[in-house]
Amino acid sequence: MDSENKPPDADARRDIPPVICYPIETLPKPDLQLYQSARLAAGKVEAMTVPPRDARCITVPAGHFLRIESVGGPQVGDLNLFHATNLNERFYSGKTRALHGTHVTVSDRLWSSFPYLRPIATITDDSLHWYGIDEFGGSVHDVIGTRCDPYTGRLLSRVDYHHCCHSNLTRALADYTGLSLSDAEAQVHDVLNVFMCTGFTRDTGQYFMKASPVRPGDYIEFFAEIDLLAVLSACPGGDCSAEHSNDNAACFPLLMEVYEPAKNSLASWMPPMPNGYDGSHGKVGG
Repeated sequence: MDSENKPPDADARRDIPPVICYPIETLPKPDLQLYQSARLAAGKVEAMTVPPRDARCITVPAGHFLRIESVGGPQVGDLNLFHATNLNERFYSGKTRALHGTHVTVSDRLWSSFPYLRPIATITDDSLHWYGIDEFGGSVHDVIGTRCDPYTGRLLSRVDYHHCCHSNLTRALADYTGLSLSDAEAQVHDVLNVFMCTGFTRDTGQYFMKASPVRPGDYIEFFAEIDLLAVLSACPGGDCSAEHSNDNAACFPLLMEVYEPAKNSLASWMPPMPNGYDGSHGKVGG
């Protein structure tokens, strides 16, 4: 059937070169040298261990650093980020993906939801930066996976599983904020899959995962551009080498640490303002 419908100029259509949707040359560039210099003298002010198959919250004041580290064994995590005092402003994985690609690393920024659309965190260090893109098209720290959740799990396995990342994030946010489970769940959003190694198959275009290259001591660090609430789930998939959303995989804790730079080490830095769009959407007198 496909060959019968193939137009005579099919190859010419396929050969048209792609165009990047969102060229980022005009975006304000982070002062990575300033951030990394400030990090050298920064002191740890808070730490939080995330138990396996569970989630925890930690606040990261603007101008501080968040470090997420693998401890105990290879483990991936699902990260949500919110404005610390306004949960309506939260990490926007889709726009981050559109701007920086399917996977993020040093100098890439995490962007917030509409109408704010500003950088809320900048990746300043990544011990897995060396991994690059493997022969399968896999890479680490993806912004393409949504998070494992009980609804898809129920759909595929007919079993209710309560310690997937969506549920972990929901419980942690509810406990931290005092929101009801239903109100907290409405705030949980698509994640940064920290340490997870993923890609798309070339034949079917399906989202795949493979064993993460993360090992104890590996880490990723972020500079908080605004006051942040970070919510991190230690995924029930462990290193995601086989399956998730059940209790079969070996799982390990993750560590979140907050570092405060020395006074005046960021004197030239200013938090980014919310997006400057006027909000009229073309409606005159609106």
